[in-house]
Amino acid sequence: MSSAKIEDKFSALEIARAAALEDAPKPDHVGELVSISYDETADSSEARIATYLFEASLPAYVGWRWAVTVAKVDDSSSPTICDVVLLPGTESLLAPEWVAYKDRLLPGDVGPGDIVPTSADDERLVPGFAVMPEDEELDLAQLFEFGLGRARVLSITGRDLAAQRWYAGDRGPNNSISQQAPKPCNSCGFFIPIAGSLRSAFGVCANILSPDDARVVSVDHGCGAHSEALVVTD
Repeated sequence: MSSAKIEDKFSALEIARAAALEDAPKPDHVGELVSISYDETADSSEARIATYLFEASLPAYVGWRWAVTVAKVDDSSSPTICDVVLLPGTESLLAPEWVAYKDRLLPGDVGPGDIVPTSADDERLVPGFAVMPEDEELDLAQLFEFGLGRARVLSITGRDLAAQRWYAGDRGPNNSISQQAPKPCNSCGFFIPIAGSLRSAFGVCANILSPDDARVVSVDHGCGAHSEALVVTD
C-alpha cells in the first residue's frame, strides 16, 4: 500500500522515518511505510499511541519491519518517539523454537571430550540406596557400612527402556541376520550372560568373527558365527 493512502492522524510520518533511519546501519535499510496502527487508551476514544511500520531492507532480515512507536499526550501536543525496534512480519525467516539439549541429542552425538549433563530428576535413575541386590550382586549391608556404591543406579523405568531399546534394535531377534542364523545366541559358546535382572534376556557376544563381537545381544539373536553351527575336526 502506498504511504499516500495511509491516514497519518499524528502527522508524524517524517519523525518516525527519521527515528528508523537513525537506528538503521545504512539509510537504504529503511524502506516504504507499510502501515500505521493506533492504540486507544482505556479512558478515552482518542488514540494516544501509534506504531509506524516501515519495510526493513537489512541482509538476513527478509520480511522484517522497522516498528517506530510514537506518542501524543493530547491533540494539541507534538508527537514524540517512544522506541524503535525490528519486528518480524508474516513472511519473516525466524529461528526455530529452542529445544532442550536432552531432547536434541541422538545416539552417536557424543564424541571425545563431550560432556552430557544428566537431569537430577531423570526417571531412568534412582538413588544408590534403592539398588536391587539382584542387579548389583553385592552385599548391601557392606555397601552401607563402608559408604560405597554409586550415587544413582538404574530405575525400573530405566532398565525397561534399555531392554526394549536393545530388543527392538539390530541385536534383537527381528532382523535378517538373526532370522537366517542357524541357532540363537543363548546356545552359543561365545555368549556371555550379563549379570543382574536382565540376565535371562541379554548377554555379550565374545566371538571376534561375529559382527556383534563385544556388543549386547538378546538371547534369541543370532548370526552365522554360532559356535555350534558347523563344527569341524582336523
